Amino acid sequence: MADVAIICGSASDAAIAERAKKVLDEKGVSYDYQVISAHRDATQLDAYITSSHAKVFIAIAGLSAALPGVIASKTTRPVIGVPVSGVLNGFDALLSIVQMPKGVPVACVGIDNGENAALLALRILSLVRS
Repeated sequence: MADVAIICGSASDAAIAERAKKVLDEKGVSYDYQVISAHRDATQLDAYITSSHAKVFIAIAGLSAALPGVIASKTTRPVIGVPVSGVLNGFDALLSIVQMPKGVPVACVGIDNGENAALLALRILSLVRS
C-alpha cells in the first residue's frame, strides 16, 4: 500500500515524476506511479482514485492541466498539482491548477517542480503520522 500516488496526465510528463520519485525514494516513502489522462482515460482514473489507498496524490499535468482538479473532485485526500511547462512556458497549466472552484482544493507547486511536490507530500504525511 503506497503512501503517495503520483499520476501523470501524459507519458511526456515522466521526467517531472522522476524528480518527485527521487525525493520519495531518498526518504523511504512508498509511492505508486501511474500515467492516466483525465481526458482520455476518465473511467480508468475514477477506478484508480477509488481503489487507491494513498494518503496524498501528486498530479502532474501540462496544458489545460485538468488532472489535479479532477482528482480533487473525486477524493477528500490532499492533492498536489504540478504544472508542466509547455506552449506558454507552463503558465497555462499553473493557472488551471491554482484557479480551482470553491470546494475543490488543490495545492500547487512551481512549474516543473516535482521535488517540491514530493517535499510537500512528506510534510502532509508527517501530520498524518503525528
